[in-house]
Amino acid sequence: MLSSSRAVGAPPRGRTSRRIRVCDLRLDKQERTEKHLETVGLDFNDFLQDLEREFRISPHEAFVVATTDRTTLDFDKFKELQDGSTLYLLQNEHQALPVAAEEHITFTPHYDTLIRGGMYEYYASQGQAPLSYTLAELIDNALSATAKNKGRRIIEIRVLNDKTVGKPAVIVLDNGCGMTSKQLNNWAVYRLSKFTKESSTFASDKEGYVRPDHVPRSLNSDISYFGVGGKQAVFYIGDSARMISKPVGSPDVHELVLSKEEFERKEKNKEDIFSGVILNRKPGDSSHIKNNDEHFLQALIAEERGKESFTAVVITGVQPEHITFLTERFNVVTRELAHIYHYYIHGVNGNVRNKSSSDSDDLKIDIHVTLREKPPKCPRAIHLREVEDDMQTLYINAAADTFEFRASTAADNGTVEGIIRYHPFLYDKETYPKRPEAPDNDDDDNESGFTDQARKRMPIFECFWNGRLIPYTAVSEFDWCSPSKGAKELAECYSRLSGVLFTDDRFQVTTNKLTFTDLEMKLKNKDTIYTTVVNGQFPQEKNSSTVNFFSQGESRVQQGEKSSQKRTDLPLQFSPDKKSSKRANIQNEFSLWLQNCHEKFDKQVKFLGYQGTITRPEVPSKKMQHPWAMFSSIEWDGKTYKTGQRVKSLRTNPVLYGTIVKFLLYGSYDGDVFATGGQVEVIREPKALYDMTKIIPISKIDKTATDEAIKKNIDNDFAKLPEWLKVVWPKGNEWPQNAVCPAGTPLGPINVEILNKRGESISSMPSAGQGKGPVLSMQLTIVLHDSKGDKVVSKFIAQHSPKWGFEFKKNESLTQLGKYTLFLNTVMKDTNEPVFGGKKLPNFTLKFTVKEGDAQSFVITAVSPSVRVGVPFNIPLQFKDLYGNLTAPPKPPPVLECNGLDVNYGAVDSRGTTFTVKNVTVKGKILHYQQNESYDLKVTLSGLKTETQTVKIILHPGTPHSLHVMPEEDPVKVENGNPVAFNVEIHDECGNITAHPRQIVRCQVEELPLVTVDCSNTGAGQLMTKPINLKIIDGQPQTRKVQFEMPSQRHIASITRELKVIPSTRVALMQVYSAGDDNLVLRNNDKIDWVAGGVLENLFYRLYDEAGSEVTISAEIASKIKVNWTGDIDLEDLIHRRLPDIEVPTQVQDERFFQVSYHDQSVSVSFTITPRPDEPTRLKITLPQSTVRLGEILPGNINLEPVDQYDNVTKTLNPTCVRDMSVEAEGLDKSSVAFMWQQWSSSVVVTGIRFSSGPLGLREMCFKYSTYVEHIKIEVTAGIPAQLKLISGPEQPLQLFSDHGISEPFLVQLYDEWENPSPDKRVVVQLRSPSTLKVTATVMSQPVNAQGKASFTVTSVSGPKGCYKLQFTGFFNKKPIPGPSVNLTIIPDRNKPVRLSVEYDSKVRFLAGGIFPVFSVTVVSEEESPITTFSPTAVSMRLWSGVSSGGTPPPTVPELKCSKPMGHEKNDRFYFRDKQIPEHAGPHVIQFSLRVDETKLLFSDQIPVNVVANQPVKLGPDSQPRTPVVSNSKDITSRTLVENMTLRIMDSHGNPAGQDLNGRVAVSIKCTNGDKNKSLPLFEGKIHSFRLDLVDGKAYITRLAIIENSPGENGSIYTLLFQPEVPKFPTPLNPFELEFHFYNDADNQAKISHLTKQKDELTVAIAAYENIFLTSTQLLKLLTDQCLAASNKESSLRNELSKRNVTITQPVSSQAIDTLINKKRAEVDKILKMPRRSCSIRENFMLQPDVLGMVGHLAFVEDDTAAWVISWHIRGDMDCIITKTKEAAERIYRETQGKQQVMALDSVFVPPRDRPLPHIRYGRTLFDPPGNPVYARELLICPNDQECCDIVFKNILGDTIVIDDLQSANNYRRAVVQNKSPCPTILTRQGDRVSGKGKFGGAQNKAPPMQTLPLFGAPFPPIYHTLRNDIELLQQYQLAVKKREEAEKERSDHIQNLKSPEMERKNQEMEEKKKLLEDIERQLASTPVTPVKRGAEDAGEPSGLMTKRARRSLT
Repeated sequence: MLSSSRAVGAPPRGRTSRRIRVCDLRLDKQERTEKHLETVGLDFNDFLQDLEREFRISPHEAFVVATTDRTTLDFDKFKELQDGSTLYLLQNEHQALPVAAEEHITFTPHYDTLIRGGMYEYYASQGQAPLSYTLAELIDNALSATAKNKGRRIIEIRVLNDKTVGKPAVIVLDNGCGMTSKQLNNWAVYRLSKFTKESSTFASDKEGYVRPDHVPRSLNSDISYFGVGGKQAVFYIGDSARMISKPVGSPDVHELVLSKEEFERKEKNKEDIFSGVILNRKPGDSSHIKNNDEHFLQALIAEERGKESFTAVVITGVQPEHITFLTERFNVVTRELAHIYHYYIHGVNGNVRNKSSSDSDDLKIDIHVTLREKPPKCPRAIHLREVEDDMQTLYINAAADTFEFRASTAADNGTVEGIIRYHPFLYDKETYPKRPEAPDNDDDDNESGFTDQARKRMPIFECFWNGRLIPYTAVSEFDWCSPSKGAKELAECYSRLSGVLFTDDRFQVTTNKLTFTDLEMKLKNKDTIYTTVVNGQFPQEKNSSTVNFFSQGESRVQQGEKSSQKRTDLPLQFSPDKKSSKRANIQNEFSLWLQNCHEKFDKQVKFLGYQGTITRPEVPSKKMQHPWAMFSSIEWDGKTYKTGQRVKSLRTNPVLYGTIVKFLLYGSYDGDVFATGGQVEVIREPKALYDMTKIIPISKIDKTATDEAIKKNIDNDFAKLPEWLKVVWPKGNEWPQNAVCPAGTPLGPINVEILNKRGESISSMPSAGQGKGPVLSMQLTIVLHDSKGDKVVSKFIAQHSPKWGFEFKKNESLTQLGKYTLFLNTVMKDTNEPVFGGKKLPNFTLKFTVKEGDAQSFVITAVSPSVRVGVPFNIPLQFKDLYGNLTAPPKPPPVLECNGLDVNYGAVDSRGTTFTVKNVTVKGKILHYQQNESYDLKVTLSGLKTETQTVKIILHPGTPHSLHVMPEEDPVKVENGNPVAFNVEIHDECGNITAHPRQIVRCQVEELPLVTVDCSNTGAGQLMTKPINLKIIDGQPQTRKVQFEMPSQRHIASITRELKVIPSTRVALMQVYSAGDDNLVLRNNDKIDWVAGGVLENLFYRLYDEAGSEVTISAEIASKIKVNWTGDIDLEDLIHRRLPDIEVPTQVQDERFFQVSYHDQSVSVSFTITPRPDEPTRLKITLPQSTVRLGEILPGNINLEPVDQYDNVTKTLNPTCVRDMSVEAEGLDKSSVAFMWQQWSSSVVVTGIRFSSGPLGLREMCFKYSTYVEHIKIEVTAGIPAQLKLISGPEQPLQLFSDHGISEPFLVQLYDEWENPSPDKRVVVQLRSPSTLKVTATVMSQPVNAQGKASFTVTSVSGPKGCYKLQFTGFFNKKPIPGPSVNLTIIPDRNKPVRLSVEYDSKVRFLAGGIFPVFSVTVVSEEESPITTFSPTAVSMRLWSGVSSGGTPPPTVPELKCSKPMGHEKNDRFYFRDKQIPEHAGPHVIQFSLRVDETKLLFSDQIPVNVVANQPVKLGPDSQPRTPVVSNSKDITSRTLVENMTLRIMDSHGNPAGQDLNGRVAVSIKCTNGDKNKSLPLFEGKIHSFRLDLVDGKAYITRLAIIENSPGENGSIYTLLFQPEVPKFPTPLNPFELEFHFYNDADNQAKISHLTKQKDELTVAIAAYENIFLTSTQLLKLLTDQCLAASNKESSLRNELSKRNVTITQPVSSQAIDTLINKKRAEVDKILKMPRRSCSIRENFMLQPDVLGMVGHLAFVEDDTAAWVISWHIRGDMDCIITKTKEAAERIYRETQGKQQVMALDSVFVPPRDRPLPHIRYGRTLFDPPGNPVYARELLICPNDQECCDIVFKNILGDTIVIDDLQSANNYRRAVVQNKSPCPTILTRQGDRVSGKGKFGGAQNKAPPMQTLPLFGAPFPPIYHTLRNDIELLQQYQLAVKKREEAEKERSDHIQNLKSPEMERKNQEMEEKKKLLEDIERQLASTPVTPVKRGAEDAGEPSGLMTKRARRSLT
């Protein structure tokens, strides 16, 4: 048991604590005792005294005090001890520990976790299985630990998957230097890199990091680097890591365990997670291992004894998938590890097989990997040095030669060693190694016939960092070893390169060592210098371009072996002007090396006899279908193969023997060519056997096969083919050819055999390979030939039988008549095809005929089943043989029978096979229920096999015969007024009702219309007459005749009947009368005058019949009485003849029609009532309109009339009544009121109504006359518009940025002079602004609305900063109405670009072809401050030739993009460097632009620059003269060489460059071919040369000619040489040379002159055409690159969106993206509309310059309670304006007259560092803090200007703390004070405050309710920012899609243009001109000349040269 810990002594007041933990581990102790001692204020002696006292150490006892890493304590080291340190009390410093001791440590992650947390962590890269790379992290640590070993460096990885010794585990063990307890503590700290970790507890013992010296391949073992990989690796592999280590010189073993389970336990118990215990013990002590799952640890710990130092990493809790991977793919893991550490294992030259010694012996590194599994499986062990299939081993041993180089980066003096290896092509295959895990695809699948491109798309270089592989970084190529820079004929060779780059730690890698972060960027920087390395040395610069790599005739592999010990590292110091030449040198050297490798090592095939180009649609890949060149032969490895030659295949299944058809090579060719492969098309022979064409790679041809062997094999196959058929009739019933047989005669059986040429019976085709060949079958087909064509009636396939061959059984189915053919065909069993290999297989044919037999039966044909009574019909018969074939009829007559019916026939008719029974009749009575019943009609013929046939018939009635009428009584009676009905029927001869067409029966009644009925369908019908209305006299009946007949059936007799009409009793008359007045009888159509609103009462009616007798009213009759004035009728009243009363209308104009009717109004009485007015009851007032404007007279007249109770005008007024009339109303001006009499209407009108005062709204007017008093209301509206007022709008003062709008609209109200709102829509309101201010609103002028209001929304205000006034003015009838004005201030926008500021060295001269100075472009805001938010891609530079126009650049000027800023340059501007100056001198213009958005561009001022000529380098003419042609002629023009030519000194680009140079030009003639023996022509004056004056850099020649009869060879070409001589110019200038033709005769001269002139013209024209096509090609490449870049950009953004779970459907469309954006914007708008806490204080100054804003608006607080208490705590500061400068603060102070409190940040000081909370000291927690304390300022979220806001709130809030509740606050304060620390003010989330002085309680320390305070606003939820980022990314993606589509369209348009007729025409014209030029050159070369050679005569005399200046003496 441990003794209880107690503190000894207390620290002095005001001093911090330093408690030391001391463990007593002296040998006489069987258990450790530990105590905690307080050492504040003690020196080492005092501490020792306390130690002796506490542990009771006797004065004479020897002891030492040491740290856990056995450092003995002294005075200095005691002072450096930290609080919480652990010390050992020992007998001596080397004493072994009697028991294990614990050391408590903390391993809080280092701050690098934060600052470097963004780099890639483990295993997210590339999506690969990273287990090998995880183990590599642990091997890295082991390599670093063993770096200083003097002997072998042993690293062992043990994989334990044996449950007998414990759970699965991975152990990494090394014999390195080990770790002290401090170092082990450092290892546990995450991201504590080797640059920051402390190696010792004491500063005096600390050692800083020392970079190792450079060694070849950077094999310095310095690869344990970041303090990250080990922790990540162990917890990726498993859940627990046990670190066991023994440092050099220490007797103790230190052990630390970190586990996921322990971390989770501490978190659950709220313990310090990042704390632990280091167990310090003696070696071999495993007493602490108690778990059965860790038995293997006991064996591991037992191995510790005797080891000087070691480290073991034991990983347990291994993930199941990892242990499975390590077990099942053990070889893969070891191969990958051997690849990673290849050069550590094998040395600087790698694993070269068959070498005598290993360079790795110098490194002495052994890495073993062992796997132990559960028995009986044997353990596996691999030494990584024994692995032979890692990629570096394969690369090294497959290379034929190497190219070594070195790259030096200027910025950090970094050095990269590089090796490029060449893997040659050997005839039919590439030797480039394949990855072991790659599938071994057979090259038969290769579409092109080439062996796959060796490297495919793999990069060239693998990259090693400090000697180990960085697996996920590979460099594809450099510009000097890129195929684009090399010769086209070597393009394939670039795919045969592999390489490796070796770097040190000057190049950064990610913390997981999977990826370089900057390697490729640095290497491809233009300042990087590349140098070749030969035998380990750098060639000297002067001869570096001529190094002979192959002079010794040995490969680079051999050189590498021999020179590995000679390698030296020479310092590289090159001047900047030599960088480009260095890169050119290495490019030349590499090209020479590559060409030599190609010529020396590659072995290729030569294709001969080009035959054309074809397309191969059978190739699966469309891109490989075209073009394929065809060749007739090849030369391969010394042999020639031609078309038609027979060959044998190799390595094919099966082996092919065949004939070559053609050779195929993928690509466009037009002649013989060498290639690395190809394909051959072969017809397999014999074709009749195989019938196939096969295309195989050329490499599959067997070069060893002989023609004889091939022919013999083919002939043997021919003899096996089938030849003929043998047909056998085993029953002897053979059918001869053309046999005729009756139907049904049996055919067969038949046996068939197939025989080959040898007469052998076969049943299958010969085998085309291994196994049996295709099986044969025999097909028997019988074909019937008839008029419709051939028909297969029988088809059988027989399989072969060893006993009978092919057997076909007897066929008895030949019963159909006609001609037949029997075919026996040999067919293939699988396909049933009778052809194989293009050859028809053996067959046999038999022709025969089948005829009919005797009659055996008959059938009845074509008899209609429907038969009519007595109507004759025919019965046709057909006779058939046994098989249904028609045949001749027999002789007996037929017999006909039918039950119940009489059947007879007339005769029979027999013709051929047709037999007819004619004129058959059937008669009988058909009952009603039998009308659709069928009858069996039997036909019998005796003597046949089938004698009787029955046919079913349905018997229908026959033709019409008679007419029958019902009723049959006579006469027929009917009542007058009613119709009468008759039923009629038509019968056939048997009395059956019959239906027949046109059966119309007609009925005629006297004095009535004719009635008809159609009986055609039914044979019966009903005739209904019209109602019979006869006049009955004296009640006597009347008689009439009725006639029935059928007009269409004359043979049917008519029928006559008598009709008797009797009188009716129906109502015929009605009478209406009033019982109250005997004289009032209401007659039909009467008009009655009655008082309006009265009632007509006591109305009655009477009814009379036809005889005038009154009809008794019954209920039925009464119910038929109808009136039209009411629907509510009492039936009882009607029965008593009483009608409802009539109410007269109340209005006199309402005349009504009334009617009384019986039944259907056939009997009725109607009349009209007209109302008349009653007596007057009141006075009616009529207003002309309901409204009147205040102050205006009511337009129109008010009308007064007396009316009755129903408002009917009574017209009872007289002219004198106006005297008694008056009117009263509030505010009425009575002076203008007048009453006037109207004679025509007997009414009075009132005029002059005007209201002069009072409120708006309804006014009541009171009119009086006599006893009448009437009130009426009129609405008084506003008066004439008089003024405008602003009733709502944005708050003042109004401040905004230019080009911004005002969100809140201005609302203007119209008023009259009494300030009543006026709704007069005729008033138009205008918004006006000063001319210097551009204001855009939704409407600038508009009429007021129905409420008299006008709203103006200002969408944009543009103008310079300053104060302005917006004026609102109204117009009414073109008169202005005064309105309000609004003061507006335009303030500068710090984020709005207004101009581009360009800085450059304006003193520099712009030399043609040089480099421009650096241009720095600053985007300046309205505030005149730089804007840094724009992307570098938005800024462009444009350069064009011409003078400045002051506007925008021409549209065709290309854009130049900016460069990346250098380390020393400012980041608030954009830099354009290394831009080339145009080559042509003259004025140019530079202009910069900024793309603000998709539509807006901001341009800088145009910068005119004058490009001047560069350094003089040559002499040249102003324009190139034509090639002169001269002859020996007297005519001076024929002897003139040049005329009127000006020569100037020029730079390399042809610009005049010698204006300040004077000298001379020496003119002479020389031979073009350098022949010095040829005689030269002489100038005039017989001189060989002369000099011209060169003044101001130019010389003018008027004419230069040769003398008459000048010497020279006829037809020769000479050169006219103009050599400049300028004494003051240090460098010689290049001369101008002009070739000319010399002839002796004028004819040749004229001809050659003409040809030369044509040649010059053609040369110029061809050059122009070539320039066009070159420009088009370059533009196509540029457009293609743009397309690729745009596509990559789109893909990158799409991937980024995919990572953010934003799915883009493919194919993508702009509408789909818009939909996504709108959807997310809708979500954003929804969030914006959600209620959110906001600061209620108005902000008026935030947009002003140098103003940060108001305190309450600078930050958000997420928690409501925190926002409440913090806002209350600083409520006095919430409205304070924060400015960046004192000047801005003073400006606001002045503007607000000191009312606004302000604070300037440039006058505020806050401590730069953040202090921890008071309960934390030196990184340790003094006590467990209650209430979740946090600094108040840390709860603030500042969306803008974080740095400034931090200063603000540090100054205002200080160290104020926020805690949950008051109790926690007081407890926290007490604990802080007890720890001798001051405590700041504490706020609680419950609204309490504990001041820094400790006060709490009272109203001043209690926050008021939340709603009474201005609070900090709440931030947007996280989803808001996610949506905003998504929208921004989607907009970028939409723009990228648009740019990609535009780029593709532009490229497509350009390609279309290249294919356009115009370009084709130009190409054709160019080709024609080239041919013409070739023809002219041939003519010039073949022009016959007379070989005359003239010598010089009187040479040296003056020439007749004419110059522009006065002649000087010439020499």
